[in-house]
Amino acid sequence: MIEINKHRYSFPKLLTFGFIMVIAIGTLLLLLPIATRPGLHTSFMTAFFTSTSATCVTGLTLVDTATHWAPFGQLVIAVLMEVGGLGFMTFAVMTSLLIRRQLKMSTRFLVQESLNLDNVSQIQVVTLIIKLSILIQLLGTGLLYLDFGRRYGWWHGLWLSLFHSISAFCNAGFDLFGNSLANFKNDPYLLTVFAILIIAGSFGFLVWQDILQYRKVHRMSLHTNLALRTGAIIMALSVIVYLLTERNLSQFHDEMSWGMRLINSIFMAITPRTAGLTTFSYTELSAAGLSYTILLMFIGGTPGSTAGGIKTTTIGLLTLQAIATLRGHRDPTLAHRRFRQDNVFRALTLLFVALAIIAIAILILAETQDLPKHNSLTYVTFEVMAAFGTTGISLGITAKLNLLGKLIIMALMFIGRVGIYTVMFSIFNAQPKQPSYRYPEEGVLIG
Repeated sequence: MIEINKHRYSFPKLLTFGFIMVIAIGTLLLLLPIATRPGLHTSFMTAFFTSTSATCVTGLTLVDTATHWAPFGQLVIAVLMEVGGLGFMTFAVMTSLLIRRQLKMSTRFLVQESLNLDNVSQIQVVTLIIKLSILIQLLGTGLLYLDFGRRYGWWHGLWLSLFHSISAFCNAGFDLFGNSLANFKNDPYLLTVFAILIIAGSFGFLVWQDILQYRKVHRMSLHTNLALRTGAIIMALSVIVYLLTERNLSQFHDEMSWGMRLINSIFMAITPRTAGLTTFSYTELSAAGLSYTILLMFIGGTPGSTAGGIKTTTIGLLTLQAIATLRGHRDPTLAHRRFRQDNVFRALTLLFVALAIIAIAILILAETQDLPKHNSLTYVTFEVMAAFGTTGISLGITAKLNLLGKLIIMALMFIGRVGIYTVMFSIFNAQPKQPSYRYPEEGVLIG
């Protein structure tokens, strides 16, 4: 706990209020006349929704980003994506480093909370986040400019390169083309650059730290082992599933070569993990493909990254726990290490609360929204999962939602980005204190 203005605030509550303030500032900036193209009007809800989507690095929009927002508005969205993707506390630390001011312990704890770190000693990763993020995004801008500069001219091409480098690395899903990356479905170079940026952003900065230090220490943490192995398995499985369920995308990309179909399948396996940039409309997917995409959006990326969802480590840990239980073992293990039981309990709680929030949101939206007559449950489930997983892929119902529907989607985006534990602890004002007593233990029948 820390004291501010003689009142006591928990770190989760401060973090939640911080993101709310960023969204509020973004809303006010997007309401300025200079943010909208001449002849167009921006309502409060449009600005509020766009600011929330950008800060929560989601990509769901009520208006077309390219045609509705003027250059100033697009710049505001880019800044919001950057702040939301890296976390506003990262920028607070960067400011302190620039003015050579030492961080207070309260600030260190707040950074720990915002980046999902285990302890304050890991706060040194913030410096890595700043340096690595700047380097990757500048490199991505340069690589994109090699193509965009030739296509769109040096100035406009540079802006497109910078904007989309930020959007891809922060897994935000915003684009300035109107149809995401559909124009480039036959461009292996651009799809490869975008895929690398998306993966780099969803890796998690603690994973990056372990990888960069591997040559020096010759070991990786249990967290990195779990994140990399789970991510690799999900990636390989996703490519196989999409190749099977979509018949190698041939039904709507007949003009493609086999190699380009494979590249699009790989890109298709990457982007639902909270990136939101697509090369086709997801309304063209099969029912099996849509179902699997919903699952990928629910899982998301790695903790401590720009991605959303319940995270790969949660799924990986619960899978290992299930395997251990079915084998009659007490503890889940990986790489000759045993996971702490509080990790398992936290993962189970996260999964349960996430499913409860999603179920309630689907129920309310299904009852209150004007949905397509056919497959209405698919549309609303896909939209809810895209918001919660901060993915931004939509089947086209976002702009058709009523006020209640938009507010629910905004709340899901916020929870998905800030984190379930942070938001729930803020609402219930949870205190990290253990009671001094324990009740007698007794078992119940399971299964």
